[in-house]
Amino acid sequence: MAIDYLTKASKSFAVVEYLKEVPTKAELMAVLKKLNVSAESILRKGEPDFKNNFKGQKMSELQWIEAMIKFPKLIERPIVIKGDKAVVARPTELIDQLD
Repeated sequence: MAIDYLTKASKSFAVVEYLKEVPTKAELMAVLKKLNVSAESILRKGEPDFKNNFKGQKMSELQWIEAMIKFPKLIERPIVIKGDKAVVARPTELIDQLD
């Protein structure tokens, strides 16, 4: 788990519970820019929300972003951000790329 990894490494962090506070379009676009990936690449395609609403669909970048805002469970997690960089911390060792 990313929180355990950060704690053991004595790294300071803040947790954003995006299911409780859904990111705005601007916030999500900023995270994607820091990740340097497309919205579609961080979709959780095994989620029921994806399977029931989006499986097999071709959508634009903006449409995927809007889908993630409407269905935040679609956003891959955990995402760890440090400054202008971010990683999807699976595996958690990817966090070290931010140093």
